Amino acid sequence: MLKAVTNAIISIAFPQQCHVCANSVNDIDDGVACNNCWSQTRIFSDNESLCGKCGALLSSTVSKPIAQCHRCDDHLYDRAAAVGVYESALAKSVLELKKTPSVPKRLHNLLGDAFDRSQFTTVDLIVPVPLSAKRRVERGFNQAELIANVLVKETGIPSDLHSLTRKIHTPMHRAAMDRKARELTVKNAFEIKRPKLIAGRSVLLVDDIFTSGATASYCAKALKKSGAAKVNVLTLARAN
Repeated sequence: MLKAVTNAIISIAFPQQCHVCANSVNDIDDGVACNNCWSQTRIFSDNESLCGKCGALLSSTVSKPIAQCHRCDDHLYDRAAAVGVYESALAKSVLELKKTPSVPKRLHNLLGDAFDRSQFTTVDLIVPVPLSAKRRVERGFNQAELIANVLVKETGIPSDLHSLTRKIHTPMHRAAMDRKARELTVKNAFEIKRPKLIAGRSVLLVDDIFTSGATASYCAKALKKSGAAKVNVLTLARAN
């Protein structure tokens, strides 16, 4: 009842336009997209066929045994999962998260569900993909750290926000960049400042979007070079 009243007051005093369809957002928990646009966004639910390693969407129906896309065979993380496809409400939420340091309740819940669904066998430490010092100053925060903080609250697993660092400033990935170009922008970009805190740990690497997998792979390379026993990846969205 209280939430309904709050939503009604906010919708009148501070009307929020859906960033997807431009209709009204009637529930503050939905963030920048309306419930209808969320319902049309593909959120993973174990009812689709995903690559068993990188989590790429292969089919809208389940196939057994677990399929592999093989584009990720040389990636150095162990397995990657995501909340859903980078489209519609999820895409707009990811873009908003780069500008506003606030994770709406709906994303909180979806992250918790995705973590449970992924069934990562052991996670000792949650580690966000780092920004360069220059980009962090420009943005004022790291959106991957916000995601890490949500997962800490949802799972009780501790985070390490400082051991994995980006030692060089790299250009932002653009939609038109091919896989090779993306790899070159992040190759040798990451290092571990506190290897003793990583050695022997099973790490969950988190970020907002998984595109080519280059960033996750090179982060995993740095983590495993410092002795990480396993590196799995969880992101809000997966580029299709």
